[in-house]
Amino acid sequence: MSRLDVVILAAGQGKRMYSSLPKVLHPLAGKPLLQHVLDTSRALQPERTIVVYGHGGEQVQSALAGHADLGWAHQAQQLGTGHALAQALPQLQGDITLMLYGDVPLTRIDTLKQLLSAADGGKLGILTVTLANPTGYGRIVRNAENQVQSIVEQKDATPAQAAIQEINTGILALPTARLAKWLSELKNDNAQGEYYATDLIALAVRDSVPVVTTQPAYAWEAEGINNKVQLAQLERIHQLNQAHDLLVAGVTLADPARIDIRGTLQHGKDVSVDINCIFEGDVSLGDNVTIGAHCFLRNVKIAAGVTIQPYSHLQDAEVGTNAQIGPYARLRPGAQLASDVHIGNFVEVKNAQIGVGSKVNHLSYIGDAEIGTQTNIGAGTITCNYDGVNKHKTIIGNEVRIGSNASLVAPVTIGDRATTGAGSVISKNAPAGELTIARARQVTVPGWQRPEKPAKK
Repeated sequence: MSRLDVVILAAGQGKRMYSSLPKVLHPLAGKPLLQHVLDTSRALQPERTIVVYGHGGEQVQSALAGHADLGWAHQAQQLGTGHALAQALPQLQGDITLMLYGDVPLTRIDTLKQLLSAADGGKLGILTVTLANPTGYGRIVRNAENQVQSIVEQKDATPAQAAIQEINTGILALPTARLAKWLSELKNDNAQGEYYATDLIALAVRDSVPVVTTQPAYAWEAEGINNKVQLAQLERIHQLNQAHDLLVAGVTLADPARIDIRGTLQHGKDVSVDINCIFEGDVSLGDNVTIGAHCFLRNVKIAAGVTIQPYSHLQDAEVGTNAQIGPYARLRPGAQLASDVHIGNFVEVKNAQIGVGSKVNHLSYIGDAEIGTQTNIGAGTITCNYDGVNKHKTIIGNEVRIGSNASLVAPVTIGDRATTGAGSVISKNAPAGELTIARARQVTVPGWQRPEKPAKK
């Protein structure tokens, strides 16, 4: 089996992005363009992957610092794709070198496998696309026997060559053993004054190396990104592709054009998602989960039978079976909800565990807390967990009734089946089974006169 090396060209400045961020680090579906290409490369299981970097090199290397398996090649001057490939040459040891681009994020793995298969055995493989309007792309020039002879760039093409509709995507599968000689022979006598990797094709023809072509199933697989317009276009294509896969797998989407997945979304059966929902990181949805419109979920695990009402925001949280969330609820990191929990409108939960069947239905904040089973938290309740320096914990037992507008000043414990009066400030432990009230006595002042402004003349 042929040994594969992958070279990813990622040295371009990306002037048309009008950004200080290197082009290959701009996000698509929540992760850098270059990361998409790296993920595809890893799926091919190469011997090594080498990233050729240049502009913003420190940022690029820093963004990928966790990838210890990568090789790096510095292109100090951007003198063309052939020059970029030459920078990686000392690190190449396999049989086939696959040349990819850090700003071409959506090439499918199957497409690249097809290209590699066609190029196996010492051939040179080109991924080509046939376009109705090929303006701007290098043309595939063939002879009368339909054999590839060369690639001619748009600026160097004759009128007859410019009429060719088969174009070069730039993705090449090259016989590594030939590269050193071929790269040393590249010339820059062209309109751009650059060393083109596409000129390798003519050298292969000269040396009687078979040149083969394959095409992707979809033209967008080979589309690169040079500006924010193209970035937005590929974002929508990618999101529609993900929506299509969800529909095929049985997920109900109110509108496939209005869902964004910026990570991984696992799901069970009979899942329903309304419009304008965003999923980031790793999200898991159990069977019979319903997500209302305009919800945001990041790194959450949602068990079966859960309903999340519109405009709810969940991050780094776990929700048990048949829970009810929202509308306008927020679950912050560390929120752990057991089964049949109700979290209602304008309720925020952070770093708190809420037991089976408990309810926090209205306008409350629960932070750094443990709540038992079948407990009801009245509207407007807050756990006062922060003293300005340290966080403290509130413990609320089973079958507790917390009256509306209560302030629970942590650290504090409310015993099982305890009740607190509405409007209470609970700063000491409340015993189990008892009613605890902590509020000023109501007083009416007889004969008091409210001050009034003098009448206007």
